[in-house]
Amino acid sequence: MCKFITIKYQLMSTITLFVFQLEFATMLLSLLVVVLVLLFCYRWHRQSQVLQNLSDKYVLITGCDTGFGNLMARQLDRRGMRVLATCLTEKGAENLKKETSSRLQTVILDITDSQRVTSAAKWVFSIVGDTGLWGLVNNAGSGHGLCPNEWQRKEDFAKVLDVNLLGTVDITLNMLPLIRKSQGRIVSVSSSGGRLAIIGGGYCLSKYGVEAFCDSLRREMRDFGVKVSIIEPGAFTTAITDCDLYLKNLTHFWEKVPSEVKEAYGEQYFKQYAENMKSLRTCSPKLHRVTDAIEHALTAVYPWTRYSAGWDCKLFYLPVSYLPTVISDYVLLRSAPKPAPRVM
Repeated sequence: MCKFITIKYQLMSTITLFVFQLEFATMLLSLLVVVLVLLFCYRWHRQSQVLQNLSDKYVLITGCDTGFGNLMARQLDRRGMRVLATCLTEKGAENLKKETSSRLQTVILDITDSQRVTSAAKWVFSIVGDTGLWGLVNNAGSGHGLCPNEWQRKEDFAKVLDVNLLGTVDITLNMLPLIRKSQGRIVSVSSSGGRLAIIGGGYCLSKYGVEAFCDSLRREMRDFGVKVSIIEPGAFTTAITDCDLYLKNLTHFWEKVPSEVKEAYGEQYFKQYAENMKSLRTCSPKLHRVTDAIEHALTAVYPWTRYSAGWDCKLFYLPVSYLPTVISDYVLLRSAPKPAPRVM
């Protein structure tokens, strides 16, 4: 009888303890949910605060012939800001002017030409004067040489780095005194390829460089009141992601490689690589996701340091970049082409 009472007491104690632990866990979970909701509301409120009186602010945008730069110039012009747009061609400048107000001004600029960059800086100063330049959007870029590293030469890497990295550095350094004067914003369009090296050639190298340049610049400019942001788009439909052009360039590179390299990789490798490139035809046409991020970086009271634009960037490229190297390599190599079997 005593043994039965002891067992019954132990069972009741266990049930009581379980109920207590369950109630405690439920309380903690409820508290966690409340904290997360409050954090989300705080974050939303903080990020929704926008600067006032932006109509007198000047913003310089590079690469406005097409794509993100073109849409960004039109978007800020509609907002009432004073846009200074650089275009590579006269045709690009003319087309942009047809779609915008008289506030928008254009200049022809190849950012790889340092003399023209210096002249552009003088042109900007002649317009903004002592008020300074509120924003610089480093958008101009090149997607040359998206193929295996061994199929390319040093000149192919330099061609991309000269535009995407050195051109960005050059235009930023020339505009920096004007931006410091207004305690403004610097926004550079990098790429998800600046967080995860998804392809060979100079493109990812250049975007990693842009990230490093902006990170160091952000820290240096903090005490001057200048804010530096990085935009990391996924795959969007622009001139840089023109699938037909890429396939043509890929074929060009393949035809130029030495016979020994061709033999090592094999014809099937080239065909599979070309097939994988066709995924560019599924790029998102919603360019506004990138330009909205740029606009927020220019106009928000508290701009973000980094903006991941596009679901592919948010749900694939960025998470994979945080994985251990052995796992990220496995994920990226699953669909990669394989070289020809070595004949012994």
